[in-house]
Amino acid sequence: MRATARAQPNIALIKYWGKRDGNRNLPAVGSISVTLDELFTTMHVELDGALDLDELHVNGRKSPGLLPRVTQCLDSVLGTDRLRARVISESNFPIAAGLASSASSFAALVVAASAAGGRERTTHELARLAGAASGSAARSLYGGFVELRNDGDSIAVQTILDGESWPMRVIAAVTSTAPKPVSSGEAMEASRKTSPFYARWVEEQDSDLSTARDAITARDFGKLASIAEHNCLKMHSVMWASRPPVVYWNAATIACLERVRQLQADGAAAFFTIDAGPQVKVVCLPGDESQVAEALSNTPGVESVLASGIGAGAALMNGD
Repeated sequence: MRATARAQPNIALIKYWGKRDGNRNLPAVGSISVTLDELFTTMHVELDGALDLDELHVNGRKSPGLLPRVTQCLDSVLGTDRLRARVISESNFPIAAGLASSASSFAALVVAASAAGGRERTTHELARLAGAASGSAARSLYGGFVELRNDGDSIAVQTILDGESWPMRVIAAVTSTAPKPVSSGEAMEASRKTSPFYARWVEEQDSDLSTARDAITARDFGKLASIAEHNCLKMHSVMWASRPPVVYWNAATIACLERVRQLQADGAAAFFTIDAGPQVKVVCLPGDESQVAEALSNTPGVESVLASGIGAGAALMNGD
């Protein structure tokens, strides 16, 4: 009646922003991401008949504020008549700070909960359950370059290319570890309701997805870099034009973008992307990792630099 799973966060190259069905957490647009390797969340789930309520511990502390979403996810995986659960979550990177911690957390949770409850499910089924809890979590069930697309009244997820077929490094410049002032869900709804750019964002997404998919299949780094940066800046433009505006960036975020432009001018194969937070992720070829990491580390306002390759999808861990 217990199990432990590990999942990695994923970094979107073609972004998910907005929902077409908030009740079922269905995205308004498709997305393409890379699943990381060295960053991860480990989730232990133990079903205990002696418990009256679910318990959640995150990085050694009780987390009652996060418990309702976890309980709702457990209900969807195991049913509302299930035993209560003790959930222990550990991440080796900052959470709730724009580094896709919810993606790795809910991906690991659905895998561990299904196993603890003796439920056998396909990766596709697990991805749908994870996506219902956190839109980007569905992608963390899969490794490599991953595409999530709308599929009628649900979602479909698949790997476009595994990480070994086109190795890359992702360097994350952490400019703040503070929790986001506005949750992604709140910000998406504000964008949908008030941003004059939102409709155009949704309209252009299929073209961006096609361009990125072709670039990944052809291993065309320059083409992928161009469309990923363009898509990122469009998403943040949608946020900035919302009322009230949603601006996650800080001074160090902008300084990192300037540093990336200098790296590119110096010949480095690197490009930036930024999710709903102030952290800047720089995707580069392995040969340029040291140069990129050093440049970001020396950028004013950067608190730390995290590095990762492209990894596999969520999986059960041995030992339970």
